[in-house]
Amino acid sequence: MDDFTIYYGLTLIAFIVTFGAQMYIQSTYSKYSQIPNKMGFTGARTASEILYRNDLANLAIKPAAGMLTDHYDPRDLSVSLSQNNYDSASIAAMAVAAHECGHAVQHKANYYFLTMRNALLPVASIASYGGYMAIMIGLFSGITNIIWIGIAMECVILLFQIVTLPVEFDASSRALKMIKEYGLADEEEQQGCKTVLTAAALTYVAGVASSFLQILRLVMLYGGRRNRRD
Repeated sequence: MDDFTIYYGLTLIAFIVTFGAQMYIQSTYSKYSQIPNKMGFTGARTASEILYRNDLANLAIKPAAGMLTDHYDPRDLSVSLSQNNYDSASIAAMAVAAHECGHAVQHKANYYFLTMRNALLPVASIASYGGYMAIMIGLFSGITNIIWIGIAMECVILLFQIVTLPVEFDASSRALKMIKEYGLADEEEQQGCKTVLTAAALTYVAGVASSFLQILRLVMLYGGRRNRRD
């Protein structure tokens, strides 16, 4: 198999996986963002209810600019919801808000994988900037060790993404459990919330798959060049 096939073949597969996951979450979110929940709870109200029931009423609930920019910030103990989810009383908004509150509950419980993810975050942030830069420097300079340092940095990013998977799955599991336990949605709406959160989870799975394929491509390409030199 030549370099052309390896490079473009694996790149194409990674693109298809990532693009497919993004299209699925967008179509799923778009569908359920048009369906109101019967309680009439906005995302902000949903978050407030869940946090209160978990003795986390002191956490701030803030609107965030952008689309699907929802997140929990452990640094200032806040739940940020994208403006549409903050104000909307849709099934999608309820699901997303409950998911972000799930992260807050994880933090309170010292959930192991969340702690590990937060510890890896600074290293992964550095690796995200330095990985391909090191690879390019190594290729242009001909210093193979620098190339492998770059690939190692990409592996750190992959590890971070892998650790993120159980964090996201667990937050969604907690969200669905709390929605049911607190009577925020009936069975049909709970299924809708599950569909939204499953679609969101697939984007993380696709991210792991894409990163793995990119690393595999780099290893195969560089290994092939080294073998030809030998």
